[in-house]
Amino acid sequence: MKGILFVLSGPSGTGKGTVCAELLKRDNNISLSVSMTTRECREGETPGVTYHYVSVEEFKHNIENGEMLEYAVYGDNYYGTPRSSVEKLLNEGKDVLLEIEPQGALQIKSKFPEAVLLFLIPPSMAELKNRLVSRGREDTEEIEKRLEAAKWELMQAEKYNIHIVNDSLDECVDRVIEYFNEKRAERRKIEELINELG
Repeated sequence: MKGILFVLSGPSGTGKGTVCAELLKRDNNISLSVSMTTRECREGETPGVTYHYVSVEEFKHNIENGEMLEYAVYGDNYYGTPRSSVEKLLNEGKDVLLEIEPQGALQIKSKFPEAVLLFLIPPSMAELKNRLVSRGREDTEEIEKRLEAAKWELMQAEKYNIHIVNDSLDECVDRVIEYFNEKRAERRKIEELINELG
């Protein structure tokens, strides 16, 4: 049977990257799909691991050829998920984790209705702002833009399968793994029933 496609998203600053990194350490049954972007590689990032870094022309070519599962434009940069790598892993029976923004997650759901969407929620808007400021990556104007975007993103939460508050990292990751395992148990049960039917 095919693997399960898990999509983790939420407003910028909710800790998606940190939660994903911890999930990959603690859950050996999941593969992270590496997204593609046109933005510059930052210090400490690794091409092919953090992102696939490509030119705007190459990204647009992939869109035109239907090779992107989802994509979005933030600022002057494109971000998206290559279709082939995700489908290959799923067809091999591996569970796949995508860490993407809500805009992209909803595109995924329209193409993969069976995808399981998890929405990370900040403990409060004040805490979300604190996290954005403490990252030191954006100026005040950019932070305000991200907080404004968070309002729309939070309104999309009802379209997700589950909402998890990221207050304590360990508790948040425990809850995500627990939910992954519930979904895997459901899948095994379906497999058993299919096998019983011959």
